[in-house]
Amino acid sequence: MRLPTLAVVALASLVSAASNLTDQSRNILPSTFKPAQHFRNVNLVRNINLEKSYARETINVVVENVDAQPQAEYFLPFEQSSLGRIGGLEVRDKKDPEKAGFLVDIVEVDPYDSTEYYKITFPTALPSKEQITLSITYNALSALSPVPAQIGQTDKQYVRHTFSVYAPSAYTTSKQKTKLKLPGVDVPDATVLPAELNADGKEDPQKQGTSYTYGPYNDIPAGSTQEVSVRYDFTKPLIHAKLLERDIEVSHWGNNIALEERHWFTNRAATLKNHFSRVTYQQSAYYNPPTSALKEMRFPLTVGSMDPYFVDEIGNVSTSRFRSNVREANLELKPRYPIFGGWNYSYKVGWNNDLKGFLRRAKSAGDQYVLKVPFFEGPKQAEGVEYARVVTRVILPEGAKNVHFETSVPLISNSTGLHPTFMDTIGRTTLTLTAINMVDEFRERDLVVTYDYPFAARFRKPLVIFGGLLAVFAVSWVVGNLDVSIGRKQKST
Repeated sequence: MRLPTLAVVALASLVSAASNLTDQSRNILPSTFKPAQHFRNVNLVRNINLEKSYARETINVVVENVDAQPQAEYFLPFEQSSLGRIGGLEVRDKKDPEKAGFLVDIVEVDPYDSTEYYKITFPTALPSKEQITLSITYNALSALSPVPAQIGQTDKQYVRHTFSVYAPSAYTTSKQKTKLKLPGVDVPDATVLPAELNADGKEDPQKQGTSYTYGPYNDIPAGSTQEVSVRYDFTKPLIHAKLLERDIEVSHWGNNIALEERHWFTNRAATLKNHFSRVTYQQSAYYNPPTSALKEMRFPLTVGSMDPYFVDEIGNVSTSRFRSNVREANLELKPRYPIFGGWNYSYKVGWNNDLKGFLRRAKSAGDQYVLKVPFFEGPKQAEGVEYARVVTRVILPEGAKNVHFETSVPLISNSTGLHPTFMDTIGRTTLTLTAINMVDEFRERDLVVTYDYPFAARFRKPLVIFGGLLAVFAVSWVVGNLDVSIGRKQKST
């Protein structure tokens, strides 16, 4: 059972991929629906960060209620073609960012309509003529396309990002601008817009170092678009994880927490123009130039982590290094081969930790425990990592009940079931959580799980083992005393 304020954020980006949604997870509105013009965007600044392999967008907008009545529902439109790539959408009051995020739901006008909406519900209705400053953040996965699509093994890689200089809005915007943050100054192509569109009479974009600015623009009608694109140097891998499965196994008897992650990676970078050359690759190892290939991964782990392992489909991978001390624990991995554009790689990595660093007994109830762990970890790369789907399982001790959880990670589903392991009677209680369209920035988000673990339940497995051994001995004694001879026994005289 989640807290209402966290269910908010969980419903926002969650529904991103259209293929993962059902009608029950959406609010279906009439085909004639259009958001009422209760609001006006007084001033809007849109920031698009392109320093990683995905686009991170932040919209800061001053919203004014122009209706005569208080209003609490604000709509944010997206094209259906792009909605499946949007994730991690969160809305907060920019003037009070410490407060919980606003309630966000996805709504659909018509299954075949090209536009869908996120409905943002304010905690309290905004009075007439009053203003509120919203901070809307979200990620756009698979937003970068290599151009050209094929390059040489040691060539630079350029990627293109296409977007509208007008932020998506269902309301009239009095003034707005769009700012881009690029990873470098090597930008061979950027769409130029005439000075007539700019409110200051300047040709766009305006450049300042690695920042490009389009605007300001005045009086933009609702739903307006002006497509532009920028092509820039990004000689780094575009890491896309199709699936991440994470298991968190809690053992009270062993005072241990075992964590394992299984990754399915694809490098979306430009593919190789020619065949891979081992000689060229070995030569480049001496001066380590920028490359679009994934050569190593770094896992910052919790202090005290131990017994790490790194396994792929072939078997154990020995090209890893684990450094642990009182201040940090880092696991550095090198795949069995460099992952160039279009190549895939799947592997699993795991480690153990002392349970007392993650679990505590609740003060209010003697049999209640509180577990606090990262929702997922994964590698921390300078170029970033995007995840199409993340499935986290928390495997609790057998007999655990009344399981509740809390997380700020946007989720699309959660369920509680049983997971049978060795010498279990009915199986261990398991909480399964699923999120989509995640990025590595969410690896810092915590998952808090509370559950009851009765004192008697701790002895279930020892009693089962003892009972099983007793039954074996009893059966052995009975079998050993059976008379299986043929014929009558001779009486002794």
